[in-house]
Amino acid sequence: MWLYNFGLSLYAFAIALVSPWHRKAKRWRDGRKHLLQRMAEAIDPSEPIVWVHVASLGEFEQGRPIIEKIRLEHPRYKILLTFFSPSGYEIRKDYPGADYIFYLPIDTPRNARRFLDIVRPEIAIFVKYEFWINLLTGLRRQGIRTYIVSAIFRRNSVFFRQWGGLWRQALETFDTLFVQNEESRILLGKLGFDNVVVAGDTRFDRVAQIAANAKRIELVERFRGGERLFVAGSTWGPDEELLIELMNANPGIKFVVAPHEMDESRIARLIGETRGGAVRYTRCTDSTVLDDKQLLILDTVGILASVYGYATWAYIGGGFGVGIHNTLEAATFGLPVAFGPNYAKFKEARDLVTLGAARSVNSYEELRTWFIPLRDNPEFLLKTSRAAKDYTTRHQGATGIVVRTIFGSAE
Repeated sequence: MWLYNFGLSLYAFAIALVSPWHRKAKRWRDGRKHLLQRMAEAIDPSEPIVWVHVASLGEFEQGRPIIEKIRLEHPRYKILLTFFSPSGYEIRKDYPGADYIFYLPIDTPRNARRFLDIVRPEIAIFVKYEFWINLLTGLRRQGIRTYIVSAIFRRNSVFFRQWGGLWRQALETFDTLFVQNEESRILLGKLGFDNVVVAGDTRFDRVAQIAANAKRIELVERFRGGERLFVAGSTWGPDEELLIELMNANPGIKFVVAPHEMDESRIARLIGETRGGAVRYTRCTDSTVLDDKQLLILDTVGILASVYGYATWAYIGGGFGVGIHNTLEAATFGLPVAFGPNYAKFKEARDLVTLGAARSVNSYEELRTWFIPLRDNPEFLLKTSRAAKDYTTRHQGATGIVVRTIFGSAE
């Protein structure tokens, strides 16, 4: 335990050391200044509180359907939402579905005690990956009902190592572990855990909500006109190299590219190297002529999921780096999906590839080979689109299982 606490102290020290020069580190540190005092001033512990913790934006999207179902079906509870990462907190700090939104205090023994004394949650819900030892120990000691949702366990993770005893002990905190797949249930069963429910992944419910409530985006409608549209989401430099070639080889197709980070040099490259003409979303007005532009650069946040609804095909970025981004937002609209080679950690991507609804590509030639049949063969396009849509539809329902299980025993 001392090694865990020492490691956290080193991590906090390193963040403080680089924060003057690193924007994300500065936000991480500044967001935690006087954090517990601000929590104590804002939170009324006499009210019943459900605490939902997420690491960042992706986990928030998994937790969001649960938060909103609790709000709808169990309105007597106040909801506290905490984030570990600035990339989640800064975007969702004004989310109206929660009553209180804060960073998570760094998990020292003292902070864990003070946090739980301030919040006094009736129920704690962790989303997917977050295992904070001191907080989990405190929750267990106080008998607070605690759950993890949309979790996924792999054979090589710390829980199944000889030296992973502390982490296995942390798992004893959870009243129920809601996991994504049968493999996770079997692995946990080998450790003696029988309080495991294979509920699936709440992201399927979330993307279904997004599709059902997709925004109408008049500028995208004007840009697309009567042409077919290819949307590339959360792209990085290596993805954009392939996409520029694809755009220039298909002048009759309109493209939307949404870079993962709004890097001005990359945006300039997209504009400069797209022969069919390009325009930035944020620079468009009602009078901007879009007929002669092939590429719309989505240099804003919050609308990409709705933009997929205008598309015929999609590409998801990140696969030439640490891993691909969200494929389900595109697949739920019935879009054939392509992405780079690093997708093995993502079950939904593996499933879509197996079903023929997605393709991993290593080069422009492979991207072209995937795209041409989908461009030229309507029957093949329809078959592929149905495979993507049917997959996302079949896997909905995790949110209902989670909320019924938790609150069926709470009320």
